[in-house]
Amino acid sequence: MKAFTYERADSADAAPAQLAGNGKYIAGGTNLLDLMKLEIEAPAQLLDLNHAGLDTIEPTQDGGLRIGALVRNTALAADPRVREEYEVLSRAILAGASTQIRNRATTAGNLLQRTRCHYFYDRALPCNKREPGSGCGALSPSGVNRDLAVVGVSEHCIAQHPSDMAVALRVLGAEVETRNAGGETRRLALDDFYRLPGDTPHLENALEPGELVTAVRLPPPTGTEHRYRKVRDRSSYAFAAVSLATVRGGRGGSRWVRFAFGGVAPRPWRMEAAEEVLAQGADAVFDKLFEGARPTEQNAFKLVLARRLLAEALGEELPAHRLAAPHPAPEVPDLPATPSGGEK
Repeated sequence: MKAFTYERADSADAAPAQLAGNGKYIAGGTNLLDLMKLEIEAPAQLLDLNHAGLDTIEPTQDGGLRIGALVRNTALAADPRVREEYEVLSRAILAGASTQIRNRATTAGNLLQRTRCHYFYDRALPCNKREPGSGCGALSPSGVNRDLAVVGVSEHCIAQHPSDMAVALRVLGAEVETRNAGGETRRLALDDFYRLPGDTPHLENALEPGELVTAVRLPPPTGTEHRYRKVRDRSSYAFAAVSLATVRGGRGGSRWVRFAFGGVAPRPWRMEAAEEVLAQGADAVFDKLFEGARPTEQNAFKLVLARRLLAEALGEELPAHRLAAPHPAPEVPDLPATPSGGEK
């Protein structure tokens, strides 16, 4: 094990200035500790945030909620206002991981967890996200990529974002609040917070060195029906093959639906432009959402699942040719399991 120093941050204001150049913030540690054991992360300093506050859920002046970065996933899912007015968020959190992990995992830690791509976790295999310029093993001729992303990807990386919670936050229109060492604060929409891989897949978000996530802000509640549908290989404690968060509202001809997909992209996948063609039906929405998708032979089934979930959410029946997989699923070799059996 590589040596590191351990310090406590007494306040959120002081934390960014306390963090060393190669330091990492730690709260629940449910993902970071795994990465340190595998020497994928090797921080020289751990700065413990558990005594820095940031663990409350408070109403905002505009009628929304401010969720502190250190609020545990269990507490967030159980909060009465979240359960009643942001139900999709509670449902998404409860769909991920075990109770023990949810008891430790934090709001910010959930958003910042790293991909569970096998090539990222295995240091003997090439991964541009772990070691820029080494190549993407999942896209090699013998690569195994069944679980990886189908849209928003590049020739350098097709890793998927694993969070359930982030998908619900995206459909709700949440913003991430941050603070830097100079005391300046920012509020970023999730599409601005998360970066698509492009040619720099190792840069996963818009945080500057030392910048601290302090909260997630939810707008005033909206919609009368919230749902979270998660399709996975086993019934519990598994990452999503495809998930879909929906919020719907309105009446009669003015009804509206918002969609955000998980398991299919390097970030929660929502396009407001797709929601604008809702009147044209599920196929039109799907084609807009997944325009430019780049599936592989192994993971093309995700597009079929996504189309089915979308049609189900809209109460439509797909014709038979839309229900069939694009081609038979190929046989792929097994890979070692990643350290986590479910979302952190």
